[in-house]
Amino acid sequence: MALVGRTAMWWARLRSPCPAAAPLCLPPWRPAGLVAGGRLYSSRGKEKLDMSMYPVESIRNFSIIAHVDHGKSTLADRLLEITGTIAKTDCNKQVLDKLQVERERGITVKAQSASLFYNHEGVNYLLNLIDTPGHVDFSYEVSRSLSACQGVILVVDANEGIQAQTVANFYLAFEAQLTIIPVINKIDLKNADPERVEKQIEKLFDISADECVRISAKHGTNVEKVLQKVIEKIPPPQCDTADPLKALVFDSTFDHYRGVIANIALFGGEIQEGHKIVSAHTKKRYEVNEVGILTPNEQPTHKLYAGQVGYVIAGMKEVTEAQIGDTLFFYKQPVEPLPGFKSAKPMVFAGMYPVDQTEYNNLKSALERLTLNDSSVTVHRDSSLALGAGWRLGFLGLLHMEVFNQRLEQEYNMSVILTAPTVPYKAVLSSAKLIKEYGKEEITIINPAQFPDKLSVSEYLEPTVLGTIVTPHEYIGKIIALCQDRRAVQKDMLYMDEHRVMLKYLFPLNEIVVDFYDALKSLSSGYASFDYEDAGYQAADLIKMDILLNGNQVEELATIVHNDKACATGKFICERLKDAIPRQLFEIAIQAAIGKKIIARETLKAYRKNVVAKCYGGDITRRMKLLKRQAEGKKLMRKIGNVEVPRDAFIRVLKRQTDK
Repeated sequence: MALVGRTAMWWARLRSPCPAAAPLCLPPWRPAGLVAGGRLYSSRGKEKLDMSMYPVESIRNFSIIAHVDHGKSTLADRLLEITGTIAKTDCNKQVLDKLQVERERGITVKAQSASLFYNHEGVNYLLNLIDTPGHVDFSYEVSRSLSACQGVILVVDANEGIQAQTVANFYLAFEAQLTIIPVINKIDLKNADPERVEKQIEKLFDISADECVRISAKHGTNVEKVLQKVIEKIPPPQCDTADPLKALVFDSTFDHYRGVIANIALFGGEIQEGHKIVSAHTKKRYEVNEVGILTPNEQPTHKLYAGQVGYVIAGMKEVTEAQIGDTLFFYKQPVEPLPGFKSAKPMVFAGMYPVDQTEYNNLKSALERLTLNDSSVTVHRDSSLALGAGWRLGFLGLLHMEVFNQRLEQEYNMSVILTAPTVPYKAVLSSAKLIKEYGKEEITIINPAQFPDKLSVSEYLEPTVLGTIVTPHEYIGKIIALCQDRRAVQKDMLYMDEHRVMLKYLFPLNEIVVDFYDALKSLSSGYASFDYEDAGYQAADLIKMDILLNGNQVEELATIVHNDKACATGKFICERLKDAIPRQLFEIAIQAAIGKKIIARETLKAYRKNVVAKCYGGDITRRMKLLKRQAEGKKLMRKIGNVEVPRDAFIRVLKRQTDK
């Protein structure tokens, strides 16, 4: 078939003889990285760097960790500017936050790495920096990033002081036996009190106040001193280039044209283009097409050596081939695989279904590629009578779930239906028939539809978490009342200084997962912070509550609740559904039921046309006849009419606080 238009013109130019020096101008619509004949430019045709000039002794691998919004990404921007990695301009704001969702929400969602070159006292150093998220829902990203580091910069806001996630991140680094450099940021603020923060650090973390570095990342004050501390305090990685290749895959992304791009940390040996490597997880063999470092964009190199952090492209075409935590080694030179990562434990489960079942395969492909980049999401196939085939996804929290859904829409243009979020319950079976069916006595329930009947269960168990709340002392009363309302048990209470208190509570997970954080922020005028960790299971009196619309069960809105809260929760959900569902031409009865018993009801009134408007006098029977005919029509409509629940209603309905 003849090529026409600009395609034909471009091919004619490409095939015609031209001077050797003339650059090949690719059309703007051609995929980046491809040239004539299907060859690949090496990461956009960049010149390759020689990394042999950076021996192991000159390498420092470190992460920046902090509570959300304490200035991690701003500090990363200044470090990139000082080392000359990026040009110094006013546009440098959260350079490492590359995702659209990160830009829109103003938070870091994905840990991003960058290699910096810095000369200190006449010696050239290679500094590998990883900027990490601060929200509790993305703590798995932090723990994974720390595996590739020997030290961390712990950033604390000079105004807010130590917060809940600061404590959690400190202990992650402390347990990994990493060197910790405390940095007090935002000293330029009017209400900054670095002396108070230094005392908090000394009291809680047992780090001397003399070791704290006071900076303003926004204005660049004292940031150079942080780099000097990194070189002086953080040890180089313990590895040798003479050892056989041993590389840990700590992150990966998918490129439509080049396949999987794996981020690796080398714990031994060296790697270059043309090497034959093997994955310890899949046992498949690959040939390396390209290696390089991130600055923060891809910069190809001739080789990567032990102790360095970079990326490798090796022709992995399937998303399942690049498992995070995998070990890569040379073909015919097997090594002991690295320990990898402890798999993430999902805290929240939700059903995900395509809006149209014809989009099932496209959504499946999008999910596979996105879970490659976000390995903390667990995926199980599921199906629903109302919504068809789909998946049951496990997330680390509600924000994680919302961000994942937003990324699906923005990066893959997929619209999905998300069901009400639930937590994983357990049931100890007493029925011999069910024990035989499941093959075990204790089962985990991630879908309310699978909730077993009380007659066949000896005990229900619910997940619990140990929550840490850091708050100014004037809000203690309100916060204790909130915790008691959520069935929490107080475990500890510590005054960090004369103004701030740290509370520890044992919470049932389902009481905090949807809107506890919002309620806490509202009660404390935004000053309190919250973090939690898994604390196992405890026995609970649980029941399944169904939601009915005109007598028809809405499977996606079924929830598992504590018996004491069933009536209040049912009434609340019915009220919220009344606001969320658009009015129809017929009346809708919204009911909450436990088994056959209706415990709450709301009625959504029908739109009603004034059929007697044309009556101007005459007999009353004429008027009654018109009203009777209208009532019969409404009754028929109610029998055959379908009630559509809006896609965003599932999360909105469960939030206890009314939208302002």
